[in-house]
Amino acid sequence: MGKFIAIGERIHCISPVIRAAMDSKNPEPILKRAKEQLDAGAVYLDVNIGPAEKTGEELMKWAVRLLQENFDNVPLCLDTANKKAIEAGISVYNRARGKPIVNSADAGDRLSNIDLAAANDAICIALCAKHGIPSDNDERMAYCQEMLEHGMELGMEAEDLWFDPLFLVIKGMQDKQLEVLNFIRQLSDMGFNSTGGLSNISNMMPKHIRPIMDSVMVAMAIQCGLSSAIVNPCDVRLMETIKSADIIMNKSLYADSYLEI
Repeated sequence: MGKFIAIGERIHCISPVIRAAMDSKNPEPILKRAKEQLDAGAVYLDVNIGPAEKTGEELMKWAVRLLQENFDNVPLCLDTANKKAIEAGISVYNRARGKPIVNSADAGDRLSNIDLAAANDAICIALCAKHGIPSDNDERMAYCQEMLEHGMELGMEAEDLWFDPLFLVIKGMQDKQLEVLNFIRQLSDMGFNSTGGLSNISNMMPKHIRPIMDSVMVAMAIQCGLSSAIVNPCDVRLMETIKSADIIMNKSLYADSYLEI
């Protein structure tokens, strides 16, 4: 993978504004959030509609069309536990600027999301877990291999499985952070793509600390080979760090205006 891929996390039904917009199919709040993230440097947008058990298929189709028609077929990460909703979103998805991402599979109950991705020529985020948090990197790697073999048996390319080591909250799991970084390096050394919910690490921290911690972690993870992350692109410090890391890793050509690009 080339330049770091920032997946914008802010179109999420956990936000009261976005939840209300999804419930009423009001496009304006969703378009506003999308534009803010894309202007800030997001490559993909994550569209999280929640479980959406009753209206998921219709809602995901609506959201995919809305975002792609207004933002030049922006590539999307489809995020819901409702597999039929993901399939519905893919059915109207324009691939001109990138395959859809299925968010997400694991080696346990959600393994079948790899089947869904394989059947629809989609990328799949693959959490290196089965039941809860893995105890160590050997366990993470075992789950990674299970999912890789499963995907390849279904005809997937290894590059279309983006492995998620599970970023863990520092408050309470500080001793696990180096383990996660070491696993990212292992994935990179094996030639695999990686991603994950970066902002998990700073959960429960004061608002003024979160951007500092997230930006330092992303820099360290990129050094270890992290190729993507689900982030808040409106965090200026974080995006400046990602753009600067791309320069230092020689994945982007330096210009004095690189922060505006």
